[in-house]
Amino acid sequence: MRHEETEFLGGPLDGRALEVLVGMTGQPPKVYKVPVGETTYVYHRQAGVRGTHRTRWIFVYDPEGKPPPGPKWPWSKRS
Repeated sequence: MRHEETEFLGGPLDGRALEVLVGMTGQPPKVYKVPVGETTYVYHRQAGVRGTHRTRWIFVYDPEGKPPPGPKWPWSKRS
């Protein structure tokens, strides 16, 4: 399995860069969940800007934990 260093912004992991498992295309998951006790922190993937961020991808903290906006296909369910 391949890992890539990814930067986290906001929430309890703010400013840290952690090794995240990437898929066959070299992209980390769109949503990264961090369970801590009874709470779960949710981060959403965004492309990192060269010069501003030190990694190719960044995860941005979502305090509400909503799914990322995207196309609403008739065969996919959104919570």
